[in-house]
Amino acid sequence: MIPLIPVAHGLLIGRQDLPIPQWLFAWGASLVLIVSFVALSVLWRDVRFETDRWRPVSDRLSRVLVNPVTAGLAGALGVALLGVVIWSGLSGTDSPDLNFSLTFVFITGWLGLVVLSVLAGDVFRALNPWRAIARAVSAGFRLVAGQPGRAPLRYPERLGRWPAAAAIVGFVWLELIYGIGGFSSVGLEPRKATIAVIVYSVYTLVAMALFGIETWLDRGEGFSVFYGMFSRLAAPEARDGRLGLRRLLSATTHWATVSGSIGMVIIAIGTTTFDGSQEGLFKSPIDSLFRHLNDAGLGAVAAHRLAESVFLALSLAGVAAIFWLGVLGMRSVPGSPPLRELGSRFAHTLIPIGLAYLVAHYFSYFVFGEQAQFTYLLSDPLGNGSDYFGTASGGINYTSLSAAAVWYVQVGALITGHVTGLVLAHDRALAVYGDVRRASLSQRWMLAVMVAFTCLGLFLLSQSNV
Repeated sequence: MIPLIPVAHGLLIGRQDLPIPQWLFAWGASLVLIVSFVALSVLWRDVRFETDRWRPVSDRLSRVLVNPVTAGLAGALGVALLGVVIWSGLSGTDSPDLNFSLTFVFITGWLGLVVLSVLAGDVFRALNPWRAIARAVSAGFRLVAGQPGRAPLRYPERLGRWPAAAAIVGFVWLELIYGIGGFSSVGLEPRKATIAVIVYSVYTLVAMALFGIETWLDRGEGFSVFYGMFSRLAAPEARDGRLGLRRLLSATTHWATVSGSIGMVIIAIGTTTFDGSQEGLFKSPIDSLFRHLNDAGLGAVAAHRLAESVFLALSLAGVAAIFWLGVLGMRSVPGSPPLRELGSRFAHTLIPIGLAYLVAHYFSYFVFGEQAQFTYLLSDPLGNGSDYFGTASGGINYTSLSAAAVWYVQVGALITGHVTGLVLAHDRALAVYGDVRRASLSQRWMLAVMVAFTCLGLFLLSQSNV
């Protein structure tokens, strides 16, 4: 975590300070899920999310928001922000907490775009700097050659979205493991992070040139796939140059039809789980493995990175195991599809859980980080004493959020996310099994999955609060 807000990420309160004991929240959250399960079985008897219900907004609003000029300006903004990140990262201070680049990449971009995607739809598609650059180059080629350029290679369908999933794991590894317990510990200085941004930018542009811009964005570009996944929860969607609204959550039902989609949503949950366990549940075993690796002759830095990488992999495997055990349980219901197909058809139910974990784990971190981003980091991006916008003297107000408020937001996010996942699972079960009885029978297993993820999330929060 970026040391500019050493209190923010840990601004949680111990069990003794809560008006209600934390263990009681786990029981309460489980009870909410059980009641929701019973209510869905009794009251939700028809499929509601499978049909496509999209209606256009007013022509005036659509023309303002969806047009070539707006798209060009959004793309130019994305390219400009990428340029500022590279400029500040290479030319600015080496102090992570005073350089614009790290906070923008790992807080404003990484977390802020999730929020925007959930609220406004796939906004990253418009802001994506690599898409804007590739489209500009493609337009230039078409102008010079008199014909559109064609991708020389066909994207291997068997790869699905796995390249995108691997990119997100690499990004999280850079943030949480390369710096070893924080950017200031070993060396995720702005310059090194910026070099990683440049390398990824070149990689992405080359891949789009080889496989096609839209194909790579849909399958291989990690951030496009990641934010696009969360945008499926939102109502706004542009189709054929027209802005419209769809039923909330309905777009999730058709998201996991491509190989690797399950991996992406599991990564969203598993990487957050690992981050929440690094200094809590996993701290002692990570230290133990580190000592063994170090004693075996591995250098201290390499040993620590390898130890944490092992537990990152275990976190991902654990989350995957919980999901697949639930799917395996559903296979016991007569008329169930094959295991792999069943997993793909229910993978979208984990998307709200991924969002819940992100909100629960990073809420205070994001709020305080944005205060830094839009005050002193905005006016002094290089950390050299500049004051471009007159906000360099601003700072972080740690009293803007009480510890109790943070805790209640975290618990509320976990409960809301898991209930939403249960709703999506029940609706999909009605579509898969065709009748309420078998659908409800299958959802006993998904209820167990949701309860397991809820208790895991609350347990990780309680570990942070000790």
